[in-house]
Amino acid sequence: MNKATLEQYIKLVEFLGKVLGPDYEIVLHDLTDEKYSIIAIANGHVSGRSIGAPLTNLGLKIMAMGSYKHSDYVINYNGASKTNRVLRSSTMFIKDNTEEVVAMLCINFDDSKYVAISEEILKLCHPNELILQNKSYDSVNSVLSDVPENFSESIAEVTETVLNEVLSDKNIPVNRLTQDERLNIVDVLNQKGIFMLKGAVSEVAKQLHCSEPSIYRYLNILNKDKN
Repeated sequence: MNKATLEQYIKLVEFLGKVLGPDYEIVLHDLTDEKYSIIAIANGHVSGRSIGAPLTNLGLKIMAMGSYKHSDYVINYNGASKTNRVLRSSTMFIKDNTEEVVAMLCINFDDSKYVAISEEILKLCHPNELILQNKSYDSVNSVLSDVPENFSESIAEVTETVLNEVLSDKNIPVNRLTQDERLNIVDVLNQKGIFMLKGAVSEVAKQLHCSEPSIYRYLNILNKDKN
């Protein structure tokens, strides 16, 4: 993205943050930089992030799978703040002349206070029973268990988030994983785009209790198998 265009989107982030108000976080990710980091953010208190934070686990997956090639945006999906509040999120893909995505403009809305108010109003009209029957008021924990996007402040955090997703089904301590299991985990992490982040190899090696050369060896094996 050229500098002039970039500056316009940075101004747009500031503008939308002021117009929409403090419950809306506006984020701009520059994907032409190998860090894939936030370069502009308004109302960062919503997710707990700041400039320099990496792309989310969902953003990495979108990049790795090329989902942006079939759409210009994705709207109204769930995200989770660092304080475990459920956010309503939307992302627009900013593309260049070749239709490759060069940036992402994201809006994350914290509607928790409005949900709380609506629950109190419903209680005045129909105490307890209607609230329990209404599926739109599931517990925060049940929603969080199926949240596709987590907002991380560092590469270590986003790596840990994706790695925990992969390990959750195995029920095996990391230090007892076999080489084949580590290879399989690296394959899944690669498909989720985690290695697109600068420094991810080091973080994955640390969290899988193995060396960086081992991770590179696994990636080479996977690339040979695909070829």
